[in-house]
Amino acid sequence: MTEQKKIDIPIMADLHSKGKKPEYLFWVGCAGAYDDRYKKVTRAFAKILTYFDVDYAVLGTEETCTGDPARRAGNEMLFQMQAMQVIETFKNYDIKKIITICPHCFNTFKNEYPDFGGNYEVIHHTRFINQLLEAHPGKVNADILKKYNIAYHDPCYLGRANGEYDAPREVISKVASKTLEIDPHKSNALCCGAGGAQMFKEAEPGDREVYDMRTEQALATGADVVATACPFCMTMITDGLKLQKKEDKVKNYDIAELVAMALGI
Repeated sequence: MTEQKKIDIPIMADLHSKGKKPEYLFWVGCAGAYDDRYKKVTRAFAKILTYFDVDYAVLGTEETCTGDPARRAGNEMLFQMQAMQVIETFKNYDIKKIITICPHCFNTFKNEYPDFGGNYEVIHHTRFINQLLEAHPGKVNADILKKYNIAYHDPCYLGRANGEYDAPREVISKVASKTLEIDPHKSNALCCGAGGAQMFKEAEPGDREVYDMRTEQALATGADVVATACPFCMTMITDGLKLQKKEDKVKNYDIAELVAMALGI
């Protein structure tokens, strides 16, 4: 990554007080706000939005949780309370379009909030980035990442749950000279092991952790970089690289980070 530079991230309430209404809400998510590693992904995506002069804002301290972990863990009442609270916040700002960097937030907004009257155009950041790069060709410098062979791990809630396999791969193909496929991939890809609130509980009984198996499959490609597009996948693959003692040789980057690097920002 290039050296971090100060970027001014617009806050929805500040713009609202000035009578402005941004086109997009950038929903940061729990990991993007609190996890030190994933904060770098938030920063990279914010840089990309700023670079392309996207009209967006974040909720800042008004952002809570979508309720996804509560529902996956079986606490339906907490999920519904959380969902209704978030929907009311969105009503205050007349939010219509949401960009997420987390496939779990993406899935919840897109497929579950409509049951409570929350209907939005929801876009995962990989698709949004792909649209930006297609609308502004020639911006990335593929030479910056040419030394890397990049393999992409499909997040379950982006791939199997929502059928999004192409956008992340199209983005990687625009910034890398060589891309690799992990076997198995797309609808047959192995889960990282953290989704469905598994991140927050003890591992199921067994002989081996799922993330270790998935990391081994990724390493078998010979990749220099394992690209991810989900905070849970990033945590698990990073842990897998450490377990396999490969963290010094093989890096784990989110697609937003790769694009920020290729843009030189």
